[in-house]
Amino acid sequence: MPYTTHTQQASVNEQALAQAELYTHLETQAEAVAPTQDPLTSRDRRIIGEIIEVEPESVRTIWIEGGITVWVQFVEGGRLPFDRNWFATRVAEVKATLPETPLERNERLSDELEKACTVFGLYHGEVDWLSFSTKLYQDGRFVGFVGCNQEVWYARPRQYGLNRVAASAEQVIASLGVRATVAA
Repeated sequence: MPYTTHTQQASVNEQALAQAELYTHLETQAEAVAPTQDPLTSRDRRIIGEIIEVEPESVRTIWIEGGITVWVQFVEGGRLPFDRNWFATRVAEVKATLPETPLERNERLSDELEKACTVFGLYHGEVDWLSFSTKLYQDGRFVGFVGCNQEVWYARPRQYGLNRVAASAEQVIASLGVRATVAA
């Protein structure tokens, strides 16, 4: 009789293992067909890691449940709950003190440049990521150089000459005499 119980228990364990393998396989296939976009940026993970004192890479995702609880899910499994108001206060505090990495700065500047180029119907050449600068074009015609250093945008119509500076990419592009495109 004990032998029968052992056999049934073994088959239950084998079935659970097979089921887990199947779920892993299906998850891998689904990710290959339709990769999920990660809602958290590296900066988000750094902020969360700072708040709960873990390595940023260990954070998989977060979500709010019932408008009250913030759940932090970890890559290796497991999750922790936090009061939403406490968590929001800590996020604001950490954001104010956490310095921006060069990658985060370049991503932010690139987004701003893309939006400004769209406004003016421009496109740009390859970005020099160290100096964050590039050439601007409109209908295949060179318009000028644009870049950003120390949070000040600059532009000039020729390779050499005086820089025109402004607080935003859109303002500095306008200083080149380029008109915003009008929707038809």
